Amino acid sequence: MCNLYSLTKGQAAIRGWFDGIDDQTGNLPPMPGIYPDYAAPVVRHGDGGPVLEMMRWGMPSPAFALKGKKTDRGVTNIRNIASPHWRRWLGAEHRCVVPFTAFSEPLNRPGERSRPVWFALGEDRPLAFFAGVWTQWTSVRKLKDGETTDNRFGFLTTEPNAEVGAVHPKAMPVILTEPAEWLRWMTSPWSEARLLQRPLADGALELRDGPV
Repeated sequence: MCNLYSLTKGQAAIRGWFDGIDDQTGNLPPMPGIYPDYAAPVVRHGDGGPVLEMMRWGMPSPAFALKGKKTDRGVTNIRNIASPHWRRWLGAEHRCVVPFTAFSEPLNRPGERSRPVWFALGEDRPLAFFAGVWTQWTSVRKLKDGETTDNRFGFLTTEPNAEVGAVHPKAMPVILTEPAEWLRWMTSPWSEARLLQRPLADGALELRDGPV
């Protein structure tokens, strides 16, 4: 499960892919390590067009996962889109894309310490996007903060391609590499958008030494 990714391209690179985007992120520094519950940039629908804003990584958890718990740490990766819990956020108004330049999966081998293995679309780590969903939600993420209302996001996963499967055989993020794909994800009826929940072609990703 992807719980660490990086974004090392500047916000101008993100803005360049979306006509008339409203950038609300301020001065966005390189982010070589984005972990669950971190604030990270997301592109969503706005009243006047696409909006680039910071959201917390982790969608609301299903009720069964919160039994006996005082906090909701959130769900970063979403696989079962047939679940009623997730269906409420699959309409175009809740779909978003999450920019990244590399992501990691943990390599776990018997007798060895777990370590992250990084994947990118090329040596220069070109910009790409995860297919995500978002919502505004009120809950207790951390006891010390109490109840907060946040815009939250997560992204879809699917079966892995060859490169990711060699490290993490269960899943990989749903990755969009072309403008037509993220436009389709953000605007198409669900019957069309859902077809994008598929792995990248084998050979599309490269293993890298780190996030930058």
